[in-house]
Amino acid sequence: MHDVTFALAVILGAGFLFAKLGQLIRLPSVTGFIFAGLLLGPSCLNLVTEDAVIGKLNHFTHIALMLIAFGIGEHLEIGRLRRNVKSVGYIGLFETLGAFLFVGVGSFFVARASGVGDLTWQLRDFLVLAMLLGAVSVATAPAATLHVMRELKAAGPLTSTLMAVVAVDDGLAIMFFGIAVSAAHHVVGDGTGYMGTAVISSLAEIVSSLLMGVITGLIIDFVLQRLKRRGEMLTVGLALLLLCSETARMLDLSPLLAGMAVGFTIVNRDRRDVRLFRAINLFEPPIYVLFFTLAGAHLDLSALAIAGWVGLVYFLLRALGKFFGCNLGARIASAPSTVVNLLGFALIPQAGVAIGLIFLIKGDAALASYASVIIPVVLGGVVLSELTGPVFARFAVERAGEASIGARVVVKSEVRGRGKGVGSGEDGSRIQLVPWTWERLSPEPDAKGTVIFGLSFSGSGPGLARMATLLAHHYGACPTAVRVVSPGTDNEYGDRSRESGVIFAEAEAETRSMGYELDTSVVVNESVAEGILSVARARKTSAIILGHPRQVTIQEFNRVVEAVASNAPCQVIVVRLTGLLHTERILVPVIAMRNLKMLAEVVRALSGVGKHVITLLTMVQSDAFEEEVEEAEERLHQWIENEDLAPFVRCRAVATEARLEAIVTEAEQHDLIVMAASQTSGLRRLFIGSLAEDVSKKCRKPMLIVRG
Repeated sequence: MHDVTFALAVILGAGFLFAKLGQLIRLPSVTGFIFAGLLLGPSCLNLVTEDAVIGKLNHFTHIALMLIAFGIGEHLEIGRLRRNVKSVGYIGLFETLGAFLFVGVGSFFVARASGVGDLTWQLRDFLVLAMLLGAVSVATAPAATLHVMRELKAAGPLTSTLMAVVAVDDGLAIMFFGIAVSAAHHVVGDGTGYMGTAVISSLAEIVSSLLMGVITGLIIDFVLQRLKRRGEMLTVGLALLLLCSETARMLDLSPLLAGMAVGFTIVNRDRRDVRLFRAINLFEPPIYVLFFTLAGAHLDLSALAIAGWVGLVYFLLRALGKFFGCNLGARIASAPSTVVNLLGFALIPQAGVAIGLIFLIKGDAALASYASVIIPVVLGGVVLSELTGPVFARFAVERAGEASIGARVVVKSEVRGRGKGVGSGEDGSRIQLVPWTWERLSPEPDAKGTVIFGLSFSGSGPGLARMATLLAHHYGACPTAVRVVSPGTDNEYGDRSRESGVIFAEAEAETRSMGYELDTSVVVNESVAEGILSVARARKTSAIILGHPRQVTIQEFNRVVEAVASNAPCQVIVVRLTGLLHTERILVPVIAMRNLKMLAEVVRALSGVGKHVITLLTMVQSDAFEEEVEEAEERLHQWIENEDLAPFVRCRAVATEARLEAIVTEAEQHDLIVMAASQTSGLRRLFIGSLAEDVSKKCRKPMLIVRG
């Protein structure tokens, strides 16, 4: 079959048929795909010719490799890895080193003894073979492992550690492979260079590949936030992924590392929008069928017979290296006994990434001669590991007692809710305010300090005054309005005192309606930030409230906020006033428990007056177990009980693919949003972003953003 379209049809049909036949005898689908390719390929029926396999259909291999690498990146979420960072770090390090050393050393001696390879092979050729096989052996099969975990509905220490290790494992495999290939190039070259040069060159390639992936990930994340339909997301996301892959290939960088960095960047953004991953999951199956079936078509039975002993040693030593490496790493990390004794059994499966790596070797002109041995050895090991690996993984989970603990949460792409939404846009002059009809507040006879809020134009005063008064009541302080004007602005504003008096009067009317008297201060200073800080330093200030001035740009306002927050003696709260300001139903999204430390005082202040009802909303991954959702909600309940807020605060945990969309949807049922700002800055802020700022741009509700 030289016709590509006809070949595609036969490959897809045969791959699907053999996968179904394999499932009848409880074989993994990937094994069926490989057998189908073997039958169709040059070694058997030769229906799919070598020309079609290597030339015309090679593009699908590149596409599949990029999608596999991108999917690995999704599992490298810092928040998840941080929970088991010690265990995952030690286990990941030792089990990868164990597999690399066991396979590398063992295959070196067995390959020499069994006489594989060309008759002209020298010692250095066997050394290169051992390095490459050792690097490939590090990879596992996250898809096969995840399938077993889902099938068993597993949850517990072993399961959580396993999924984190598998994610780190393939990332380390790609890095090991990059270093091994660079070292192999040095060994098979003229030998005149220094090994240090090869290592530096390899590290430069790795860093460049990761940087390209991070930049692509940021671009994809930026674009996807402006798209609504899954089809559009898939089209644009896939286009940018493939562009990244081919650009990396043209620049002699690693497409696998770049793809992994793309997924890593997207999943670790503060808004954590994984809808592209889910869209690509629906696109992947036919690509994977082609990929694994073509992998089987690459298999040369004559070479497999020659490399038989090496293949068996590869499989056995890889399993032993993983097992003993896991055991040692888990003991050093003081992991639970189930992790120490059973985790190694669950890391035997090996498939997609390993197959992708051997294809990269075959496509490397300097290393192609080793592919005739490496491909059958690794594919033979993959077949054995896919036959036995899922069985061992099932054994480990069931022995640990973590099977059938919980059911998956069924999650839609959006979290839908009822409730009204105020459709008014942002008003540049006056904010609508629901009058204060609750019981008037009683100030402390002797105010202990002040809560400062900045005023710059008429219209914003009542909204800012209300928020300042609520906080002042909590702290037993006095609300204070501060207006900063530049020197020599009399001619521009006319009578400065009269202008300030009008602005202050609106705020003062609001504080009096709530039962408080307003203190005011006009500061002459070139810097708005310094003017506000000068008042804060002169008084015992409990909080500083900043509202966006009408006369400046967002960038200018952000600079003021950063300057105040960096030097303030207290918390800084940015108030975004838009639409109708009401504080009866308050939404507090919580990304991590550390956010509650920042939000605690604001939540206490809002919960202690009127008929305020506060909802703490935490979000977990869309593929979370029911137990994980319940655990996240229980942590919130524990916090409100410790803070004695149970009568006023309710908790809710949702599983979602997109944090931003979940918050915006939930906000439709609330009047006010309170969030903690990201504490990152510089390049880290560029990489992670700020979910609070994203919500403020997309959600048309009043909002408090708490800083520091």
